[in-house]
Amino acid sequence: MKPITGIVITLNEQEGIADCIDSLKAVCAEVIVVDSLSQDDTVEIAIRQGARVLHQEYLGDGPQKAFGVPYASHDWILSLDADERLDEDAIREIGKLPLDDASIAYRFNRRNFCGNHWIRAAGFYPDRVVRLYNRTTSGYLPKKAHSSVQAPRTVDTGAHIRHFTYDNLSHWMQRIDQLSTRDAWAMKERGIAPSPYRPAIHALSATLRKLLLKGGLFQGSDGLTVAMTTAFHAYMKYAKLNELHEDERPSERP
Repeated sequence: MKPITGIVITLNEQEGIADCIDSLKAVCAEVIVVDSLSQDDTVEIAIRQGARVLHQEYLGDGPQKAFGVPYASHDWILSLDADERLDEDAIREIGKLPLDDASIAYRFNRRNFCGNHWIRAAGFYPDRVVRLYNRTTSGYLPKKAHSSVQAPRTVDTGAHIRHFTYDNLSHWMQRIDQLSTRDAWAMKERGIAPSPYRPAIHALSATLRKLLLKGGLFQGSDGLTVAMTTAFHAYMKYAKLNELHEDERPSERP
């Protein structure tokens, strides 16, 4: 197997960054952490775990994940989020890959957790994501929200990444608040205009997609939870987009 550089982006991830780095070290010759000016002990822990730390104010999802790539010693890049870990089957599978074709990027099945509960309903599994790619042919799209790796070809490994998405339901709601704000800013930068109808339309569309197309209606409480939280996220990001545009108008307050 050819050497791999692991890259992870962080912001105040002191609780989990050590485990993430250890996960990468199982298959990577080096680990680079791109830190968005954390205020906790993330950087100190990362250095202690043997990672090289780069400091960069957050640029958006795709640009931030791409920032560390030119600093890598190796062309093969394995990208994880700070709340992700390689499962044992992923470690074994990566160890068997020849990595002799730079045009191939490798996709993994992501297992998303809320606390200790693995959520499989309404499209939360297998949640396929490309994480291993060669920088000479592939890389993250310059999208500021929900970026992904663009590659000439992708191959499914069938192996797993654990994604500790939410600590609990309250944390799930907090993340929707944070992510919907980020999404609203990204949409505004792309020039998307406000609309009084889009929040409700997209919330309804998300509900139908998760309940019917993804089968959430028949998958118990997990299916309903995924449908309702997805709809809430959709509603809030478009409502916040409207709010951003309203904030630019002259105030009508006395």
